[in-house]
Amino acid sequence: MIRQAKLATKTFDRRLIVPLVLGAVLNPVNSSMLAVALVPIGLTFHAVPARTAWLVSALYLATATGQPVVGRLIDRYGARRLYLAGAALVGVAGVIGALAPSLGFLVLSRVLLGFGTCAGYPAAMYLIRRSGVAKPGGLLTALAVSAQTIVVIGPTVGGLLIGAAGWRSLFAVNVPLALVCLVLGAILLPRAEGIEEFEHRLDHLGIGLFAGTLTSLMLFLMSPSPGHLWLPALTVVLGAGFVRRELRYPDPFLDVRVFGGNAPLIATYARTLLAQTVAYAYLYGFTQWLEAGRGLSASHAGLILLPMSLVSIGVSTVTGRRAEFRGKLLVGAVSQVVACALMLLLDSASPLWLPVLISVICGLPQGLNSLANQNAVYFQADPDRMGASAGLLRTFAYLGAMVSAAATGAFFGHGADTAGLHELAVFLIVVAVLLLALVLADRSLRRLGTPAPS
Repeated sequence: MIRQAKLATKTFDRRLIVPLVLGAVLNPVNSSMLAVALVPIGLTFHAVPARTAWLVSALYLATATGQPVVGRLIDRYGARRLYLAGAALVGVAGVIGALAPSLGFLVLSRVLLGFGTCAGYPAAMYLIRRSGVAKPGGLLTALAVSAQTIVVIGPTVGGLLIGAAGWRSLFAVNVPLALVCLVLGAILLPRAEGIEEFEHRLDHLGIGLFAGTLTSLMLFLMSPSPGHLWLPALTVVLGAGFVRRELRYPDPFLDVRVFGGNAPLIATYARTLLAQTVAYAYLYGFTQWLEAGRGLSASHAGLILLPMSLVSIGVSTVTGRRAEFRGKLLVGAVSQVVACALMLLLDSASPLWLPVLISVICGLPQGLNSLANQNAVYFQADPDRMGASAGLLRTFAYLGAMVSAAATGAFFGHGADTAGLHELAVFLIVVAVLLLALVLADRSLRRLGTPAPS
């Protein structure tokens, strides 16, 4: 049997909030700022949207694979070492991206960024859960609001940086961010003194099969065609091997038995995938259309998304401490349906108030969906596997990002024009309706977070 570490305290060291929040937002900041840089990067390297989409996919492919792996390592060895190693890798990736002579080097930088940013979020969830604090709502809200704030203000900040110093500044900014994480992490993060040794070796084969399953799936999503049908077939084979391995290994990387008996947790992961498919398609696809289809500059496109930032931050702050899940998710799903429907009214001559209105509406799901799903995982997951479960939540979010990137690449195959935007909007309406149906069908949301009867 695995000897589990005991919760040592019922209080949370508030000094940890800054390094944990900063580590957790390294991935969102690199996700969102790039949204306004795809068109300038494409012009620099003479690349069409289908090629620059790999800058999005590379980060999510690395992060979706690495998040639960690093989360499991954090569960086992503590947060400090993984946090510091990830921060160092982010700094290296920033240097490579800032000096990249070709699109290929930029893709490499994004892969390294993906792996480097894997530790921040699982480390934060792990330390909050390990503290045993009775009411984690404030801490979870701070974690979610900070990530959402970065996601929604990222395009605005990115546009301003591009206007001031060019798109390479979006990669260079990772260097000072990584240095701050290294210093604060080394000083403040606790050493893993309370974690005992495990009797079994780390499940390397399970991790490899998991990584192979996700990689083959995502590669197909990026280039779906009859000639690539061997990729989903490989996904099925590797996935079956992964499940077989995890059922037999004494200390599995992911205990599939737990997931098999935890339908509410699986539903949360599915909601995350659907919600983030719409969110990232808006962030990347809509922003590209604003520049290429509507003719706005990167700075102006970023400013169009600013109302989404303000609404999202306000909604998250007001509702974050309220232990209510179903209502938040319903409002978030309906808002996505409405925003995507309004995209069908856009064309190259649309007045600016219409994309601004869409931005305002999109702020509601940005502020509600991620926060509700993150908090749901906190209550639904096995406490001893909180790092891996939190990492897997991010994996499903990045799967949604990959689906959105594939859809954006397909509908914008010849450029980010209005016809492609309308086709993308129809696809996103279908996804948002599926999300709404899933929320309505999940009765466990009514009881989530309430004390169990004694």
